[in-house]
Amino acid sequence: MSIVCHADISKSTDFQLKHNFTIFKDGKLVFMTVSNKGDAQYEIPMARSSDTGEYECTVEAGGKTKSSNSLHVWVTGMTKPILTAEKKEVLEGEVVKLRCELPEEVPPLYFLFRKIKMNSTPKEKLVFEPYRNFSVVEFSVEEGDNILQFDCFGRRNVKLEFESSEYSNKTLVTVREPFIKPTLNAKPSSNITEGDRIQFECSTVVARMRDIEIILQKNRTILNSVRDEKLLKYSAVATLEDSGEYLCKVEQGRASKTTKLNVVVSELFPKPILAASMSKLDENKELTLSCSISGFRKANFSILRKNSNGDIWLKNSRNLTMRVNVNDTGSYICKAEVKGIVKESRPVRINVYAPVSKPTLSVVSGLPEVVLGKPLRLICRSVMGTPPITFTFYKGNEVKKVVINDTYATFLDENIRPNDRRGYKCDARNNHSSGMKTSNILNVTVIVPIRNASLGSIPYGEVEDGSEIAFLCSVKEGSWPIHFRIFRKTDHDVLLYEKSENADRVVWHKEAMKRQDTGTYYCMASNRANVDVKSHPITISVILAAWQKGIIAAFVLIPIAGAVTLTLWWFLCKKKKAKGPSMEMSGSALATNLTSEKLTRQHNDGDYYTGSSYIEDSENHMKSTDESNGPDLESAEVEYTEVEVSTLDPHRAPEQKGTETVYSEIRKS
Repeated sequence: MSIVCHADISKSTDFQLKHNFTIFKDGKLVFMTVSNKGDAQYEIPMARSSDTGEYECTVEAGGKTKSSNSLHVWVTGMTKPILTAEKKEVLEGEVVKLRCELPEEVPPLYFLFRKIKMNSTPKEKLVFEPYRNFSVVEFSVEEGDNILQFDCFGRRNVKLEFESSEYSNKTLVTVREPFIKPTLNAKPSSNITEGDRIQFECSTVVARMRDIEIILQKNRTILNSVRDEKLLKYSAVATLEDSGEYLCKVEQGRASKTTKLNVVVSELFPKPILAASMSKLDENKELTLSCSISGFRKANFSILRKNSNGDIWLKNSRNLTMRVNVNDTGSYICKAEVKGIVKESRPVRINVYAPVSKPTLSVVSGLPEVVLGKPLRLICRSVMGTPPITFTFYKGNEVKKVVINDTYATFLDENIRPNDRRGYKCDARNNHSSGMKTSNILNVTVIVPIRNASLGSIPYGEVEDGSEIAFLCSVKEGSWPIHFRIFRKTDHDVLLYEKSENADRVVWHKEAMKRQDTGTYYCMASNRANVDVKSHPITISVILAAWQKGIIAAFVLIPIAGAVTLTLWWFLCKKKKAKGPSMEMSGSALATNLTSEKLTRQHNDGDYYTGSSYIEDSENHMKSTDESNGPDLESAEVEYTEVEVSTLDPHRAPEQKGTETVYSEIRKS
């Protein structure tokens, strides 16, 4: 096959031009040449399937390069493979080594080998060779292989399709036996009666004795084996268990041949039967065990008790009578022996029961109480009694749960109500004839958790310094006793008072409150539910007492009153010095002033109190009496003073005179 690359170049003049031709197959360089001609040819002397592919050429001339379109070439067919065998004659158990080659083919390649045997389906092996055009495999020679034929063929993957070669030449291999199939015999016969001795013989004929082994087995259990010998012997006293298929195997290297023999052992006598007077009985009762063989009486009997460390012999006899206790509980068997054949009966289970003791019912957590809303777990125990024990739990007279266990049982009651007065009890019984035992009634206290704690005080909010205050901490709901605690909040809470009461409230009297007691207070309440409930806080302010205010007022007012008194005294003294010689003039002026004042007050507000004014030192000064001094007014002395005054008539001349007497009350404290 030739791949031709042609360059069509146009020139202006006739001159020699060198052409560089490069041919590629599937992107790989396969041919390269330099020519003065416009054509280049890549010669393939003998086309193979490996030459299938995409070809492309590139021409470079005068500094210019041009590539052709790709050309797909498909070469069908492959060379015929050549198969060779390492040996032409082999023994059973050996291997045949084969070599299959595809000359002039290029990898990667697939090789398929076949082992052809008469009247059987050929065995195949597929081998992938990525880097070479040949492959080597081995076939084992098995028992029954006599004359074997082998062949092979090759495959190539081309464009996702397989191209296959024709089959190679067939190679013939002859197989020789290293030994003949073994012979297995049973003496005196393969059908015997138990108690008779049986002997097995397994033999073969071998070409060479080296590394040969004979094995006798039954149900994958090896009974006997010998090495480098032609004969194996094995004997035993036949039993019913010896019936079955026996296998004799001869092995040498990889070669192996087997022979099977079926042996039937007839029963000499049936298995004994052990019977018990009772299978469940009370302790200290009498138990009788009897062993027998159906239709057969001449045998040696023995009675035993099963034990994990070995059966315990009790008596060599057909019958056994004994008074039992709890420790005699277990499985019993009997054995019978005839002509050296020992057979064992099926075990009989004997249960000896001790009566249950009176059960005790208690709360798992300890105390006979439960918090409302939480489940109650009870445990019922019976110290004595052979298990299994049936425990029955009651709430009142209602059956709540039945449990079968060894020494105790538990019951979880999740339906706890605050006013449930029904008590709990439990029964215990086993298979002892004494019957059932009942526990004492267990009364369980239902603890209601604290709900809604509150704190109050009398007086509320404010209290005078030095006065007493009463704090009241109460809860809306909760089982007694209740533990009350009263705290004052500071940078850390200070416990002031605590007390446990069989009541839903507690009162704490705190005497002599001080200014530093001002602050926020709260209380906490708890009971056996172990949940602390906190009240809302209240604020207490400690203020000044009345007497403290009086002292402060006295310290402020006394200096002021003294200053006012001194001022009045000084003013009066000054007035006395300036007083005139005529009392009449003063009196006239006073009367005029009084009359004018009276008329003015009546005209203005009508609020006029008779005898509610006093005259001090004949001067025209008038002062109203405070209503708050009522009690003092009642005890005051009344003193009358007669004063002569002159009245001036506005319609008459001023020289005209008259006299008038005016009485004024002067009240003395």
